[in-house]
Formats: sequence, C-alpha cells, structure tokens
Amino acid sequence: MRLSFAFCTFNRAERLPALLAAMRAQQCPLPFEVLVVDNNSSDDTAAVVARCAHESGPPVRYVREERQGIPHARNRALAEAMQRDVLVFIDDDELPQPGLLAGAVHALAAGGARCVGGKVKVCFAPGARPSWLGDDLLGFLAEVDYGERPFPITDLSTPVWTANVAYDMRLFRDNPDLRFDARYNRRGVGVGGGSDAVMFRELLQRGEPIVYCPQMIVDHHVEDWRLRRSYFLRLRFVAGRKQAQYETGDYARALLGVPPFMVAQLVRHAWRTAAMLVRRDAGVLRQAMNLAHAAGMIRGRLLRWSELRGTPQGRR
Repeated sequence: MRLSFAFCTFNRAERLPALLAAMRAQQCPLPFEVLVVDNNSSDDTAAVVARCAHESGPPVRYVREERQGIPHARNRALAEAMQRDVLVFIDDDELPQPGLLAGAVHALAAGGARCVGGKVKVCFAPGARPSWLGDDLLGFLAEVDYGERPFPITDLSTPVWTANVAYDMRLFRDNPDLRFDARYNRRGVGVGGGSDAVMFRELLQRGEPIVYCPQMIVDHHVEDWRLRRSYFLRLRFVAGRKQAQYETGDYARALLGVPPFMVAQLVRHAWRTAAMLVRRDAGVLRQAMNLAHAAGMIRGRLLRWSELRGTPQGRR
C-alpha cells in the first residue's frame, strides 16, 4: 500500500520550506510521497520545492496545474494519486502535527472508513487576533474540533474539509464521476470556494462511511487579510450566491428568478442588522453575515435566471 500526502498551493513560496519539512517528518506505517500541486504560482514556488526535494526524507513530487482554481488543483491531485491507496490533503497555510498520517491510516484501515477528517486549529500571530473575532467565527476560518474521541459522521452537523482529510482512493477509482465541483471555484487568493463542502455532502448522500479522527491535527495559520470584517461578509455573500445559483430549483412565484420569501428574508436581516448597529450589539457582525448571505442568495437567483435565459451576467 502507498500514500500521497498532498497540498495545493498558489504564491506561498515563503511558507513551503517549513511545510515540506513538517510533512516529510511524519511517521507513517505506509510508504508515502509528498505531492505538491502548483496552481500557476508566479513566485518561486517551483524553485523552492525543487530545493527542498533534495533534502533527506520521503520523495517530493511537483506538478503544475494550469487551470486556475482550487477545484482544478484538487482534481489534479486526485488524478496524480489515482493509483495510490490513500490520499491525504492539507492546505498550504497549515502545518501538520506529528501523528497525522499514522492516525489517518489507522482510521481508514481499522474502522472501514472511506473518508477521515481531523482537527484544524486556527493559529494567530502574537497580537494579531482582533478583539471582535469571537470563537463563534472560527469555523469560518476552517477551524474543526469535535473533541477527543473518534466517531462516525452521519450528518451535516460535523463537516470535515480538505484542510485536513484522508480518502481511500477506491472512492475515486470506482466512481469516475466523483470529483471536486469546478463551479465552486476560488481563484488565487479570492474569497469563497466550497468544492470540499460539496464533496463532503456528496459522500454523505452516497452513504460512504466518514469518520472523525482527533489524532489528525493541523495548525492553520491565518493571514492578515482574512482578519477583517469585510472578509467574513464577502465569504457569506459568495456562499449565498453559490447556494442559490447551483443548489436551488424552480419556484412557482418569482420575479427575475427571485422568490418573494428571499426578498422578505433579506429585509428581515437588514432590519435586525440595523437595530443591532444602533444598540452597538456585540453580535452585529454575525447578524451582518446573515444579511450578506441573504443578499448573495438573491444575486445567485438573478444569475441563475439570466443563465437559463441565455443572457449571463457578470459574477461578483
């Protein structure tokens, strides 16, 4: 049996030496390679990877994916690892803690799981965490922590992401249609994405066994540009837009594709947000994120309506 330990990267060359060293330092019961999928980086990513690959440790394999966007990069990783037995994904702004690969292999082998996800611990530089960023917002920075005991995941309440996930590659060899959805794209350092969330939901719907493994841990180092209120608002707007555009059907009553209940929802969230702003309520950002999501839903319905009519609008 063989394993690929993969990450997709874009213009983060300065982070790669520490990341590659931590990945190659993992103890694993299976022979493994580190697979680097470079998604059109314009910095010296290729040179940094080549230099690190000459250091001692498990082999490092570098590929370049020309199609811009994280779903394309993830699908390239699937293609490159198709003849491997296990594929483990983390992100290029993370560092794996010792025991991640051993925990993933054990969970896949012992429990019969086809997908295993672990903890994602959000880390801030000293003094960088804003006072307004409460623990209730950490999930929007990809934090995952469901405790210290493994358990089977059977519903949407405990999702796992490609920030720290392992797949039995028979999933993808046996199902050529099972790939990351390119509609949920995020190019470069853009906001949003969601193809890993769609993959998680698809595996649940297919009844594939998924397990949470607390021995799999990564530290997620959050960049400063994400530590702004505007980031959280844009994130929720894009999520709402994609949900409405790709996951909703037809409605008997709608104007330009937008059903009345979505407009009412937007108005309710706008009033609540305004009231909380007046009161200077501490939870106003979370409520404003609900408003942004509702606005994104309407934008998504307008886009869907225009696409069905053959008159595509620009996307934001």
